[in-house]
Amino acid sequence: MRCPFACVLLCCGLLAACSASRTAPPPEERFGAQPDSLSDGSERIDISEADSARAYFYAPAILETIVVRPAPAGGDSSRAVPVEVLIKGALPDACAELHRVTQQRTVRLVDIQLTMRRPQGAVCATVVRPYRFYVLLDGVYEPGPYTLTVNGVVKPFEILAPDDGE
Repeated sequence: MRCPFACVLLCCGLLAACSASRTAPPPEERFGAQPDSLSDGSERIDISEADSARAYFYAPAILETIVVRPAPAGGDSSRAVPVEVLIKGALPDACAELHRVTQQRTVRLVDIQLTMRRPQGAVCATVVRPYRFYVLLDGVYEPGPYTLTVNGVVKPFEILAPDDGE
C-alpha cells in the first residue's frame, strides 16, 4: 500500500467520524421527542386515574435509566430553557401501573418521586413490562450545573450556555 493512499483513507475516516458526531441524537435524547415505540421494547406510559373502588399497594417505581433532555437554546435573548426527563424502568407484573409523579425544586436541586400502584388481592401474571415515562420539569433552567434525584437515584446534569456566535 502506498503512503499517499493510506493518508487519504485515514483522512476520510477522520472526517466521517467527525461528521458522525454532529448527527442528531437518538429520539430518547431529544427534547420533546416521545415516540410510541423504541427498539428497546419499552412502552410509553402515562399516569391514569386509579379506580376509587379498589384498594392498592403503593411503592416507588422501578427505575433503570434517567435521561435529562434540555430544550435547545432559542433564538431570543433568554438563555433559560425548559427541561424534560425521560425515565425508563419496568413494571413488575401485568397489574402494576404508574400512579403519581411529584417534583420539587430548590434552586439547583430537583427531586422527583415516581410511584406505582398494584391492586390489593389481585392475581396478576408475573411479566416484566418495560416502560418509558416523560416528565417536563417545572420552570426553566439557566446555564449551569444541577442535581436531579429520581426516587433517590442521583443524576447530575448541566445546562450549557448557548454559543455567542450562533
